[in-house]
Amino acid sequence: MSGRAEFKPESVRVTEQIRNEIIDGVRAPGSKLVERDLAEELGVSRLPVREALQALVGEGLVTPRPRSWAIVREFTASDIADLIEVRAALEVLTFKLAAQRRSRAALEELHQALQEELEAAQAGEAVAARRAGVRFHEIVTRMAGNDLLLEVQGSLSARMRWLLSQHHDLEGIAREHVGLYDALARRDASVMESLVVQHLETSRINAAEATGQRLA
Repeated sequence: MSGRAEFKPESVRVTEQIRNEIIDGVRAPGSKLVERDLAEELGVSRLPVREALQALVGEGLVTPRPRSWAIVREFTASDIADLIEVRAALEVLTFKLAAQRRSRAALEELHQALQEELEAAQAGEAVAARRAGVRFHEIVTRMAGNDLLLEVQGSLSARMRWLLSQHHDLEGIAREHVGLYDALARRDASVMESLVVQHLETSRINAAEATGQRLA
């Protein structure tokens, strides 16, 4: 029963692997994604690769090219600014709702993600720290308990995961998450809103430094 429940179609597994490699920086912006080469590399047929690339185009991480290849999307300064504006519009609301509707179980899950981020950051494990930081934000979104907000965030999930991974200051971001967690746990709305605004500015600066873009 459990094995059946965990089964994922091959195209889904291929999509997840390529998505993670793009977000983690394993596949650099502008690098080619050729169906035949990917199929050979991943040990699968070309069909799941084709379906994966189509899915990633829809998620905004891949740019299609004629015939059977694509490239990893190169986010421009304008693209990044747009993502940051949308994130800013949603983030304060998300944290406010999460604070109002938090449960003990959700706080424990959030604290676990935070601890994993801190430990990975202190150990210099960049991928693990960034993934835990992304998970921190995803848990807060679920804690908000708003289905429409979850739907909107879900449609932007891959691009937001990419944006949240564009930083090198692992411990600095983790410390900001500690402050956000503490304010959320206390339901301290005024402090939390101030910290969210500060966190968004840190994210903006880090994204500019990580991508070499000059953002307005």
